[in-house]
Amino acid sequence: MPKKKTALTIEERLQQALVPAEEQPYEVPENWVWVRLGAIAEIVTGGTPSKKHPEYYGGNFPFYKPSDLDQGRLTYDASEYLSEEGKKVSRIIPKNSTAVCCIGSIGKCGYLMCEGTTNQQINSAIPKINSLCMYYYLCTENFVQNLLSMASATTIAIVNKSKMESCAFPLPPLSEQQRIVERIEELFAKLDEAKERLQEVADSFAVRKAAILHKAFTGELTKQWRCENGVSDESWEDVSLDSVCKSIYDGDHMPPPKSETGIPFLVISNVNTGFISFEKCRFVPEEYYDGLSETRTPEIGDILYTIVGSYGIPVMVDTDKKFCFQRHMALLKPKDIYNRFLWRQLQTQSFFEQATSIATGTAQLTVPIKGLRKLIVKCPTLPEQHEIVRLIDDLLARDRKAQQATEQALASIDLIKKSILARAFRGELGTNKASEASALELLRQVLAEN
Repeated sequence: MPKKKTALTIEERLQQALVPAEEQPYEVPENWVWVRLGAIAEIVTGGTPSKKHPEYYGGNFPFYKPSDLDQGRLTYDASEYLSEEGKKVSRIIPKNSTAVCCIGSIGKCGYLMCEGTTNQQINSAIPKINSLCMYYYLCTENFVQNLLSMASATTIAIVNKSKMESCAFPLPPLSEQQRIVERIEELFAKLDEAKERLQEVADSFAVRKAAILHKAFTGELTKQWRCENGVSDESWEDVSLDSVCKSIYDGDHMPPPKSETGIPFLVISNVNTGFISFEKCRFVPEEYYDGLSETRTPEIGDILYTIVGSYGIPVMVDTDKKFCFQRHMALLKPKDIYNRFLWRQLQTQSFFEQATSIATGTAQLTVPIKGLRKLIVKCPTLPEQHEIVRLIDDLLARDRKAQQATEQALASIDLIKKSILARAFRGELGTNKASEASALELLRQVLAEN
């Protein structure tokens, strides 16, 4: 008969739990120790209850998936919920555990504020130490890189349970763990407050742009200009869109032939930012493009206008590169109107409301071409059109600089948070007390209890 394995002594288990000096990612304070994650947490791989049993689903027990993890503390909000029957066949993860995506988006994690379960893409760390201290370290770039280095070389990156258990963790004394958490949360709270204020500023740019465009196309922006140039307020006319365009046509209704190379074929995702992008675009053969009518071949100065689904986005054609477009867009060829004036007017809320009023359909709203042609645009004199565009461009250019600065500040907050986490687990936040007993004693205690 085979001999039974002899249980390891605490000292033997201690040696297995400690990370050898040559494998330690960086130096930590003398009273900290580098340990294997599996020594201070139980690592559990999730699973999906059989879909052959619909009775397992539709209850109120959270069933978390990677899309629910956002480097933030989780609530009961999950993408799916299990019934009591489903709960019985699932491995229950206690609250205060950290869920980590270990297939695909490796390293994405979330803190479970409540009891729940996860699918098989997630490994959960059920802590034997301060739960938030563990969570915050698992959010660090160092841990994510450690996890990625463990991934198996397959089509989809996978980190299994045993690999995650072998990841390194810088273990501080128990009291220091709590001080680290308190300091991180104090600093994060200040950053979150700053981020909220910056976001309010960022959101105000869209409101300000709408206000500028409203003033521009109600005549308020150039009221002084008209007075100085002897132009009457009655010089503005309401005209139909087709009266100031040579043509307004949507893209070819026939499915275009596909090609690996050739002429770019743009869809709404190539223009939904308000500007043309040729990234990830499709292609059609050159002979297909050559067969299109002039009304469907864009030229510099023309305007594309989305009319299906994400309708109401005007895009100035600012390239002489040949391309064609799907029938979910219309091509406007301006005449007797300054094209940039028309482009800016198509961005206004009032014009969007006109387009909405004629949109048809239920699942996907569509602005019909015939209706689009008859929508009303406001038309002042040509000199005033140029002045309006000049003033809009000037005002929005100033806002754009402020917007870019705000976006950079918002991005920097996330970088600062990463820096705080990195410093916290190097003992560099001023919280460590060298006089405290070594974390080695804490590790002995944890191992003895399990």
